[in-house]
Amino acid sequence: MLEYRITATRIDAGGSVAHCKDAQITLDTSMAGRPDALNPAELFLAAIAACMIKGIERVAPMLKFSLRGVEVRLHGQRQDSPPKMVAIDYELIVDTDEPDRRLELLHQNVRKYGTISNTVAEATKLEGVIRRRN
Repeated sequence: MLEYRITATRIDAGGSVAHCKDAQITLDTSMAGRPDALNPAELFLAAIAACMIKGIERVAPMLKFSLRGVEVRLHGQRQDSPPKMVAIDYELIVDTDEPDRRLELLHQNVRKYGTISNTVAEATKLEGVIRRRN
């Protein structure tokens, strides 16, 4: 089994910082919000996006899938009481000349083997599409 560890520390009422390996990320933990950091819900969506992009990086060589770039757009719906994400929609946009059936094969692999996306899909509605960049 793989294990992961991070440390997050409150800096002040305006925010916090998370550390892992040689990386750090500023967190918006302020009640007022801040434009230069991701709040917890945004960080959650960013983790899903990173999982999908990493999944594409993992399976593209195995599928011999040629691509020039990937963009992930996510939209989360949060209810207030109790607070939770009730639905997440995504759009995977791939810059590729691969045929549609191969694009769908890439999507199936991303959905099947993503650690974060699989975890999230068990907890809430996670639906999306893959499409070619115009």
